[in-house]
Amino acid sequence: MRKYLNRRTFMATVAALTVSASAFGVTAAGAADKIKLRLSAPASATDQRAVALTEVFAPAVSGFAEFEPHWNATLFKQGTELEAIARGNLEMSITSAQELAVFFPEFSIFTAGYVHQDAAHQVAVFNDPLMDPFKQKVEDELGVKLLSVMYLGRRQVNLRQSKDELAVKTPADLAGVNLRMPGTDAWQFLGKALGANPTPLAFTEVYTALQTGAVDGQDNPLPTVVDAKFYEVTNQIILTSHLVDLNYIAISKTLWESLSPEQQATVQKAADDAAESGRQNQLKKEEELVSFLKEQGMAIYEPDLAAFRNQVQSMYLNSEYAANWPDGLLDKINALGN
Repeated sequence: MRKYLNRRTFMATVAALTVSASAFGVTAAGAADKIKLRLSAPASATDQRAVALTEVFAPAVSGFAEFEPHWNATLFKQGTELEAIARGNLEMSITSAQELAVFFPEFSIFTAGYVHQDAAHQVAVFNDPLMDPFKQKVEDELGVKLLSVMYLGRRQVNLRQSKDELAVKTPADLAGVNLRMPGTDAWQFLGKALGANPTPLAFTEVYTALQTGAVDGQDNPLPTVVDAKFYEVTNQIILTSHLVDLNYIAISKTLWESLSPEQQATVQKAADDAAESGRQNQLKKEEELVSFLKEQGMAIYEPDLAAFRNQVQSMYLNSEYAANWPDGLLDKINALGN
């Protein structure tokens, strides 16, 4: 498991910093200068998150703020953005539950398989009161406010075998299937929880491994299946949706508190609208890719999702990964879905 940072040491450092509103380009009330909102993220400028923030968020706040994005991690190295915000060196970022879990282990629940069911469930969870303690802790201890949740897509199982050779309905059907998964312990655990035999392999080697039969399958979102042309060397996609990935739009709490109530409302709506735009575009893209892949001769179908969800959640709850999850939280999250 990824080692957690010494949170007490880092938080003490953050608490010692005095970040004035002027550090963010905010001047006295009534001044004409616009607030500068620098955002650093590893995404490319053509990524749906970048497009949504540039085309939706930026114009919405342009009356009082200048949105200045830095894509491809050109301003801050990936994984250091939250610390940069906490220290007053950055105004905004797109962060993940994995990154937040480095500071707050309880966030790891949002990185586990079958916690989020789909894009709508992500929004329901983020906006539910159950998230309030999570958001408050990030504000209080990191000085970062989470504005909205962005949908990144669903990971699916992609196999060499045809559906006639192997039809997958439950985790038991994946027994003995060598499924390529990323090499970390957490990813390998998820592969086992799905019922497969997880095989660590560099992404660059996956196409050849599928082609030669060194592995039976791999898991990735549909855009990756298409971009990497895995459809050329596989025959079916099982829509397990075992991981519904997300990002959070994050902003400096100090900057947020320097805004007027009207400006806060505008920023919040702009973030929500950008997230919704990106979400709808990503969902549309996924639908289009299903049609494309079917045209390539791929069998695409949904298994017994309840069977997969029950097994995977049970294995997580009985593992070390759930040690920091608040009691009863998973049941509350499940209740917000189907």
